[in-house]
Amino acid sequence: MYWDVTEVKTENPRELTVRFADGLSGLIVIDKSFCSGVFKVLLDDDEIREARVDNGVVTWPNGLDLAPDTMYHEIKRSSERRYILK
Repeated sequence: MYWDVTEVKTENPRELTVRFADGLSGLIVIDKSFCSGVFKVLLDDDEIREARVDNGVVTWPNGLDLAPDTMYHEIKRSSERRYILK
């Protein structure tokens, strides 16, 4: 799908740059308020740096993942090409 993630890079602590199959790219900011429940592990900046792409999805070694379709739509509608996870 056009919203499949093809690349993810850690830029700054708590930030990921993502590129999608159709060429759209943007910034994902992982706010500490997002890091509760299963995402609590992402309070650790070192864990965020472990992000990778697996079958078009941003994932982590512990099995966490982010919905690529939501990231795509939020980045596309943002004039700053940014999506803040809160």
